[in-house]
Amino acid sequence: MPLRFTLRQLEYFVAVGEAGSIAKAAEQVNVSPPSISASIAQLETEFGVQLFVRKHSHGLSLTAGGRIFLKEAARLLNDADALHDVAGDFAEKVRGPLAVGCLLTFAQIVLPALRMRFERAYPDVRVRQFERNQGQLLEMLQRGEIDLALTYDLELSQDMTFEPLMLVPAYVMLPAGHRFAAKASITTEELADEPMVLLDLPYSREYFLSAFHQRGIRPNIAERTGDIAVMRSMVANGFGYGIANMRPLNTLAPDGKPLV
Repeated sequence: MPLRFTLRQLEYFVAVGEAGSIAKAAEQVNVSPPSISASIAQLETEFGVQLFVRKHSHGLSLTAGGRIFLKEAARLLNDADALHDVAGDFAEKVRGPLAVGCLLTFAQIVLPALRMRFERAYPDVRVRQFERNQGQLLEMLQRGEIDLALTYDLELSQDMTFEPLMLVPAYVMLPAGHRFAAKASITTEELADEPMVLLDLPYSREYFLSAFHQRGIRPNIAERTGDIAVMRSMVANGFGYGIANMRPLNTLAPDGKPLV
């Protein structure tokens, strides 16, 4: 029996079913309301079932049959998307969804430009991004919520593959005018008694402190924060020094005060 409906009609139906209004659905799929109304009428005629109850003041409500039809139509549309992805694989074309996680301490520096270059090179890939701390990124990878993560090689499980892209050794940030500001390098011994503003994030915290603990030194932690922008501002205002990996593109804290 030949099919007398289209995936586009199903798409319009699902949009109305989820939005509860032809006008809202028309905005979402960028077509005129009459086109959507005609598509739904054709589906109802084709399958001999009423999909919606029309309510003049409250839009549309799905009938019992309409709710079942909505579930199956959404599944069919997902299968059609998967078929496109398979076809793209056969054609050796990069396409489909890609969920990318990025460590929040350097996402603002790395992710936007990198994502834009990628999307220009592969316009058929639908990218979603997530900025999280290291612990959250590892959990999302293990649960399959993201496909890859831009982060450090910290506490990775054996079933994860790490591909190094660049080396980012730790550096010390200081307020302008600090007595160590002119030094080319600073040892952990020199920092031992200085007040520290610790970037207090899972795994990052242990990583930065390990540089001291490996030498039997207990750093003088004066302040803690889970936000690297706040840490930079606190350092610039004289609360202590900070340690990070990814150097920003300028030497100003978010509040405009200078850093070294």
